[in-house]
Amino acid sequence: MTVLIITYSNDNESIPLVMEAIADQGGKAFRFDTDRFPTEVQLDIYSGDSERLIITDGEQTLDLSEVSSVWYRRIRHGLKIPETMDQQFREASLRETRCTAQGMIASIKGFHLDSLPNVELAKNKQLQLQVARDVGLLTPRTLTTNNPAAVKQFAQECKGQGMITKMLSQFAIYGEQGEEQVVFTNRVTEEDLEHLEGLRFCPMTFQENVPKAQELRVTIVGNRVFTAAIDSQRLQGATHDWRKEGSALAKDWQAYTLPEDVEKKLLQLMAYFGLNYGAIDIIVTPDNRYVFLEVNPVGEFFWMEMFPPKFSISQAIAEVLLTTKK
Repeated sequence: MTVLIITYSNDNESIPLVMEAIADQGGKAFRFDTDRFPTEVQLDIYSGDSERLIITDGEQTLDLSEVSSVWYRRIRHGLKIPETMDQQFREASLRETRCTAQGMIASIKGFHLDSLPNVELAKNKQLQLQVARDVGLLTPRTLTTNNPAAVKQFAQECKGQGMITKMLSQFAIYGEQGEEQVVFTNRVTEEDLEHLEGLRFCPMTFQENVPKAQELRVTIVGNRVFTAAIDSQRLQGATHDWRKEGSALAKDWQAYTLPEDVEKKLLQLMAYFGLNYGAIDIIVTPDNRYVFLEVNPVGEFFWMEMFPPKFSISQAIAEVLLTTKK
């Protein structure tokens, strides 16, 4: 059994964790770093009387007919294509690179842990909230708009607990050394409400600020549910987004037992999107309500294995990849 892992060269510890788990269970893993294609990794796609797809990375070669399953993890198309290229030619190169890689992934006949179309559908946060409500989960009141008047009206509706703002897309700013600076969830102040002119260039998402007793990270692999809880409110920087203090909180997560009905509804949500993997964020309020925030179809899990509660998530991913038939 051979698993193709679609990732990029600077991905985190989750890749070696899953590769080791695949080897432990008797399988083989081949890593395709999309940022190194086409500059360093070669891809040959033959079609006609016979069909062959071959990836060559240095001394390693993989015939994709041998691939039994695919784990789509991260894609960073053509990052090493020189910035010094003429812009028109570079854009054309990036488009061809993207089309070639995505066509290759789509044409693999083995089991896909989660297909690209399913992942892309599940990334729609507005649809996530709609489906979550349909299956009976609680969600925050939410407004996505480019209309300052609507924001001010919504702020009045959220007057008691206040309002936060967040991005629908995975947005980050990159420094001169290529370091990623993520845009986190932030509280909206009265001063912010007087400076909403930028909405004419970029719509934003606003939500009521939900009070937190605990925050949950629910990682679902197949039908297995791994739930951990954190008291994010003990650190000032993590009040509205625990990721701001992710390193400081990494060792403080505790295993948590979800109510059976909440777990059932989350599995229904996953089934709607056809996902075998998802990282879900939930708030537990002081009055013990479970409020669904979002599901990330390619969300992180590695710290849950490196520190307590030391969940066996990579082993679960490997098991699904090696035992599920298309």
